[in-house]
Amino acid sequence: MSLSVTSSSPAAAIGLSGMRAAQRRLDSHAHNIANAQTPDFRRQVTAQTARPEAGGVDAQIGREPEASPPLGHLADDLVGERLSLYSFAANLRTVQTEDRMLGALLDMRA
Repeated sequence: MSLSVTSSSPAAAIGLSGMRAAQRRLDSHAHNIANAQTPDFRRQVTAQTARPEAGGVDAQIGREPEASPPLGHLADDLVGERLSLYSFAANLRTVQTEDRMLGALLDMRA
C-alpha cells in the first residue's frame, strides 16, 4: 500500500505521514513473523523520527546486527503488528476529522 497523497493542510499531512509510518512498521513486523523460523534470519527493525519542519514522522527500516533465535521475538512482532494497526487507525481518524472540518467550513461559506 502506498500513501502518496499530498495535502496543503498540516493536520492532514501529519496524519498521512503517521499512516505511512504505521504501514512501514506493520510491513516490517509481518516480514519478521513470516521469517521467524528461517535459519540465521536477522529481524527488521523500524526507526521512527519526527519531522518538525514539515510536521509528521518518517520511518526507516533496518536490520538487527545479529541473527535472532527462531521465534525469539515472535511475541514482540505480534504485539507490534497490533500497535501498528491502532496507530494507522488513529492517524486515519485525524485525516478524516480534518476532511470533515474542511467540508463543514466550505458548507458554511457556500
